[in-house]
Amino acid sequence: MHTHHDEWILILDFGSQYTQLIARRLRELNVYCEIHPFNAPKKDFEEHPPKGIILSGGPKSVYDEDAPVLNLNYFDFDVPVLGVCYGLQSLAHAISPDSVEKAEKREFGRAELLIDDHSDLFRGIDDGSIVWMSHGDHIKKLPDTYEVIAHTKNAPVAAVKHKNKPIFGVQFHPEVVHTEDGAAILKNFIINIAGCTGDWTAASFIETEIKAIREKVGKDKVICGLSGGVDSTVVATLIHEAIGDQLLCIFVDNGLLRKNEYENVLQTYKDHLHLPVKGIDASDLFLDNLKGVSDPEEKRKIIGNTFIDVFDKAIENEKEYKYLAQGTLYPDVIESVSFKGPSATIKSHHNVGGLPEKMNLDLIEPVSELFKDEVRNVGRELGIPEKFIGRHPFPGPGMGIRVLGELTREKLNLLREADDIFIQSLWDHELYHEVWQALAVLLPVQSVGVMGDERTYEYAVALRAVTSLDGMTADWAHLPYEFLAEVSNRIINEVRGVNRVVYDVSSKPPATIEWE
Repeated sequence: MHTHHDEWILILDFGSQYTQLIARRLRELNVYCEIHPFNAPKKDFEEHPPKGIILSGGPKSVYDEDAPVLNLNYFDFDVPVLGVCYGLQSLAHAISPDSVEKAEKREFGRAELLIDDHSDLFRGIDDGSIVWMSHGDHIKKLPDTYEVIAHTKNAPVAAVKHKNKPIFGVQFHPEVVHTEDGAAILKNFIINIAGCTGDWTAASFIETEIKAIREKVGKDKVICGLSGGVDSTVVATLIHEAIGDQLLCIFVDNGLLRKNEYENVLQTYKDHLHLPVKGIDASDLFLDNLKGVSDPEEKRKIIGNTFIDVFDKAIENEKEYKYLAQGTLYPDVIESVSFKGPSATIKSHHNVGGLPEKMNLDLIEPVSELFKDEVRNVGRELGIPEKFIGRHPFPGPGMGIRVLGELTREKLNLLREADDIFIQSLWDHELYHEVWQALAVLLPVQSVGVMGDERTYEYAVALRAVTSLDGMTADWAHLPYEFLAEVSNRIINEVRGVNRVVYDVSSKPPATIEWE
């Protein structure tokens, strides 16, 4: 549901894989925007109308039976509109049904933009600027009220505008990096045409959010589960800033954390961030509950349920808590409101989903409007140490899904040592920030090796490092061979019980980042 912002842009989603990118580009211009399904009712936005509307691309043809149809009522807002690719075609098709046709030649990839009108959308953009095309249909004849403002060799209509109103359409994708001047084109639309000021920053977000939290909570108390990760830490720090000791944080050691993580993180929470935090060592309970379990989904379930029990017990005497704070991010929100319906569950995600019903707590989700990089910026602004802010993502079930097969304390300790060598080496070689996430996995296979004159039969460890923008897709990181050789050598020499190290060179998709 739309929240109140003085100025914001509405992005109507027609199903493009790039829709989130449009939102990220706008936010890089310090303009708040929200993604809503193309068929969201117009009345949802009437109380706080947007300053502009962007119609996203989409995978369909306007002639497909189930093609998303543009609701022309949106034009009653009388604000600037920009249609992107399918967004432009749906606009043309809605006004005059015979304006779009299947192109003889599908246009895909880079093209040179030849600009016919430099006055508004293309102000300051050079002729011949490279744009990224990706469409099978094109506009064959414009509705009478529109004119062409750019073309390419293949497409006589690459961009259009309404003759009297600030309504524009482009046949390419300005939001992808392959479009050279995409950011400048979007800026022309958002700042110059729609008149946004671009003053939505981490600092202004914090100020607004602190006010909102104070208003919502009043004199009540808030409880927050900390995981040691960026999101929950930023949420706790933000709420603490707003309501001080009306907040209680719980940090649970589930026995599946990294080497010395529980002690180190607890110390940062207490000494550096001065958060009111209660540490609970429940590692024995978790590991006993997981005994003999090999199935990854089963492990996730047990870890999630045990966490709820521990959390519940930790606050059974704290009756006056009314709110539970969670680090839900904007991509999770988009997933759940997508017009395509929630996307297929590839594997269940670990969050404290079972808590509120059980404990009658209301949710507070202060960063649910933000992408991950924005949460990091807010954390920096709040003075959270960089080493904490720049941490790689770490899954809720932790090492539990990185020891493949059945968990034992011995296997977890082996993996902790190997993981520590890998992560520490990335820091030492200044490679930590070159990758999005790095991890070690203990494989459920033993192999023959030779150490000294002895024949060994020990475990194999797989190292995994990926580069990614948001975790939705990821490429394996091309780490230097010398570095991998050094890490492998150290793990085999220093971790008793491991005699083989392999490096994972699969991308996502088809593989996932974690192995389980």
